[in-house]
Amino acid sequence: MRKIILAAAIATSALGLAACSETTEAEADETVNAMEADADAAGEAITDTATEAAGEIEAAADDAADTAVKTTDEIGDAAAAAAADVDAAAE
Repeated sequence: MRKIILAAAIATSALGLAACSETTEAEADETVNAMEADADAAGEAITDTATEAAGEIEAAADDAADTAVKTTDEIGDAAAAAAADVDAAAE
């Protein structure tokens, strides 16, 4: 009789462990899927941020180039005016 009770207890424990393993496996799969979704979202956020930063850098570079051209034109105009003044004073 004791052997039957012991065998039943072992069988019950084995079934409990098997059920626990299936639950654990399902939870592990869910965790992996959630981690994958988080990684995808992070990758998209990084890409969006990099794209935005690149656009801002390009706009800043364009502004700097425009300012440089304007400054160069102003210096050229001032030099031409100074040369004209020297020519006028020399006459």
